[in-house]
Amino acid sequence: MCGIFAYTGKKNSTSILLDGLTSLEYRGYDSAGIFIPGSGSIKSVGAVNNLKKKITKTIQGTSGIAHLRWATHGEPTEINAHPHHDCTENIWLVHNGIIENYKELKEKLSALGHTFKSSTDTEVLAHLIEHHLHKTKDFEKAVIATLNEVTGTYGIAVAHNTDPDKIIAARNGAPVVIGIGNNENFVASDPTPILRHTKNVIYLHDGEVAVITPESHHIYNLNSILIERQKETIDWDVEQVKKDGYEHFMLKEIMQGPEVIENTIRGRLIIEEGTAKLGGLEMVTDKLRSIKRIVIVGCGTAYYAGLVGEYMLEEYAGIPVEVEVGSEFRYRKPIMDEHTALLAISQSGETADTLEAIREAKRKGALTLGIVNTVGSTIARETDAGIYNHAGPEIGVASTKAFISQLTALSLFTLFLGRQRTMSQSTGKQIAEEIKLLPEKIKSILAQKETIRKIAEKYSNSRDFLFIGRKYNYPIAFEGALKLKEVSYIHAEGYGAGEMKHGPLAMIDENFPTLAIAPLDSVYEKMISNIQEIKARKGKIVVITTEKNTQIKDMAEDIIYIPETLEVLSPLLTIVPLQLFAYYFARKKGLDVDRPRNLAKSVTVE
Repeated sequence: MCGIFAYTGKKNSTSILLDGLTSLEYRGYDSAGIFIPGSGSIKSVGAVNNLKKKITKTIQGTSGIAHLRWATHGEPTEINAHPHHDCTENIWLVHNGIIENYKELKEKLSALGHTFKSSTDTEVLAHLIEHHLHKTKDFEKAVIATLNEVTGTYGIAVAHNTDPDKIIAARNGAPVVIGIGNNENFVASDPTPILRHTKNVIYLHDGEVAVITPESHHIYNLNSILIERQKETIDWDVEQVKKDGYEHFMLKEIMQGPEVIENTIRGRLIIEEGTAKLGGLEMVTDKLRSIKRIVIVGCGTAYYAGLVGEYMLEEYAGIPVEVEVGSEFRYRKPIMDEHTALLAISQSGETADTLEAIREAKRKGALTLGIVNTVGSTIARETDAGIYNHAGPEIGVASTKAFISQLTALSLFTLFLGRQRTMSQSTGKQIAEEIKLLPEKIKSILAQKETIRKIAEKYSNSRDFLFIGRKYNYPIAFEGALKLKEVSYIHAEGYGAGEMKHGPLAMIDENFPTLAIAPLDSVYEKMISNIQEIKARKGKIVVITTEKNTQIKDMAEDIIYIPETLEVLSPLLTIVPLQLFAYYFARKKGLDVDRPRNLAKSVTVE
């Protein structure tokens, strides 16, 4: 989950590297560092600003490598910060991933006289390259020989003092993208830091090595065989990742909800036919007709989106659905065959556990599908077919607009699959018409942000919070609790409201507030019963309900209203106030919502 960035060209590399690291801070910020051949290395603990304060005019050059660390092996200290070097201090390396056999390699190298200075797994790579360089006298061959000895995941960039214009990059399980510029080239964990320089990129595949200079780029496999690959053009702009006047990316991305839905449905919604046109699924349309079961896999927020998708697909497409946490799925022996489809949901398209679930499904002959936001990502490439979110870059670590886009994509998938099966045209048309109205309805919720801010601030001293919901909003209770946990660091739980009497009710008192999601839907009366249970125990209650619902006023301390919509689409509305609630709750506590402690945006290691 670390961020790597490298540059080789004709310009001042120091400013380019620091700028690139700033763009990557959502990936991790335990420590940061840069190395410039012939000039030296600077490291610091904490965010990039700490590193910038240590940079002197002597750290200059026209190439270099840089790193943001999210600690896995070794504490976040300057010694453990990247880049790491070999004994000669000529070979320097940055790494995203985990070297699983590093202890074995470290023992071997220590026996040969190598001295290690950090407690990281990464340092082993620099010393192993040194070992092979001593034998081969060839920088590129030494890197490839090293990678052939390594077990684990890596996205790396390597520089050498005696060959300053050359950067060697490689990937296995951790994303690496090469930026192709004019007399300059780049390496990064994702396109974000590259976009201000060029939109032309090449995504490395697992087991590939790229060698770049200012004028050239070459890609090889681990057998040193040259690979031909055309560059791609990124279709979003660097301006999209700026804050646009908002204090935080999280708030900007929440406010982008209406635009996100419009972008996700653009050209896909066929209202008159009550269906969706999903070009990414056209090649597997016939296979989808024969599917008898769907398994949805995701992690964190994507998993909760999948739980909503389960309700959608079972009710309207008439197909059995299971939802699995990616980190558990890979260690089971799932029963899958050619009549099973695995649907992987991931904003980054690089989530390690979700990716392994796809590979396991492929081994068992299942059809693999993806809902991802990042074009060219590993999950997008490795699945048989899929749906792009088109949500644009999401920078805030706590996912907001990507979740809304995932729910929208799942509703389109439900229309697409449902109309293949038992869904009538009139039902499909009703859902399609209502999907089109969602952006305006979300705007009306966002217009209440000051009201939601005041409610959030009222409860900001709470140490605990319960979120409850039923049916379609059962998963939204989990996602609402997750958002609050991620950015405010308080204890928050999501629960099915019907489970209150089975244990959670014991926690309720006047100091343990509840946020109840209770729109006017098929389970509304059941929710009222659960709310009354809490009220009888003197629990304070915040309710999200449908406009014009006057019945609930006497049961809640605070009420947030949402527009009326179809029950199947209600999660797309109920989640918005929960996102704002978490944002303002954390801001009242003075916390940095874009960079919550201990978390990173893209989980590319197990």
